[in-house]
This record gives sequence, structure tokens and C-alpha cells, in this order.
Amino acid sequence: MIRVLIAEDQAMVRGALATLLELEGDIQVVAQVGRGDEALLSAERLRPDVALLDIEMPALDGIETAQQLHRAQPDCVILMLTAFGRPGFLRRAMEAGASGFIVKDGPSEELAATIRRAVAGERVIDPTLAAAALSAGPNPLTDRERDVLGAASDGSTIAAIATRLFLSEGTVRNYLSSAIQKTGARNRMEAVRQAQTAGWL
Repeated sequence: MIRVLIAEDQAMVRGALATLLELEGDIQVVAQVGRGDEALLSAERLRPDVALLDIEMPALDGIETAQQLHRAQPDCVILMLTAFGRPGFLRRAMEAGASGFIVKDGPSEELAATIRRAVAGERVIDPTLAAAALSAGPNPLTDRERDVLGAASDGSTIAAIATRLFLSEGTVRNYLSSAIQKTGARNRMEAVRQAQTAGWL
């Protein structure tokens, strides 16, 4: 029996996924949660074979959750769920320890098959998304540039970002300037939007 944890912030989608999987004789849904931090707590308690993690969740997003779960339970197979086929998400998810990437609007009958293939040791990636990721190339932003750009996404001032990230204001300006240059944007908010669209943030 393959024991599956589902972490998805939309209750209707979460319920539909669980219902689909419970129809399979060899799959058991052991937990359904709506947040990344809840996923980690449930995984620690239940030790699932597979974790289906939505990319965009409150508290901890799917990629951060995958990273922490992979460190704590390297034997747990992690599959990412997303409505957005952004190439940058794929690369970041794989780096975080994910074994596969499922686009939510894919055929429902493929879900259980994907889980079985991943448990058997395969990397399972939506073909269209894989092709887009290869053509898009790597994320040009460094971890620190990503941190600073992410902190700027809510319109925070340079001073506020510096305080939050324990950096000097000059350093924050340098990172923002570099991120703006790498994304080809005209200003930091445009750089934030472009980085989000590409899945780099």
C-alpha cells in the first residue's frame, strides 16, 4: 500500500485529489492538509511514502516544504502540484528534492500512474513543462538576489528590506540593481513581476 499525504491549500482540489486516489486499490491517503507547515508536522507523525505538495501554499510554500521534508525524510517521494507551468518552478523543485512535477490540469487518470512511477524510482515530469524548462535555462538570480527581490515584492523600502534581512542598505541596493539588470527590468517591481512569472521567486 502506497501511503500518500496531500498538501493543497484549495479545499475542493484537495478533496478531489483524495477522492481520485482513494479509488485506487494500492493507494491510501493518510493526510490532507492546506499549509506547508501542517504538511511537515503530518509527515513527521505519519511517515508517508509520498507527499503531493502544491507549489503555492500559506505559511511555507511547496518548494520550502519540499526542501525541509527531503532533509528530514529522504525516503519520502515528493511530487509537486501546480496550476502554473513555470519553468523556474521545475528547476527549483528538483533542487529542493522533488522527484516529479504534476500540472493540475493534466489528465486525472495519470495521477495514480505518476505516483506509482515515482515510487518505483522514476523522475516524473510533465513533458511540456520539461521542454520549457530546458529552453528557459537556469535561474540567473543568486540566492541573495532572490531573497532581496522577494522581500521587495510587497513594496517595502530599502531600509525595511535591510532590517528584515540583516543587511546594510547599500548591500540591498546592490542586490536589487543586479537583479533588475539580470531580469532586464526597468525597476524593482518590474523585476519582481518578471521573476515571479518565470518561477524564479
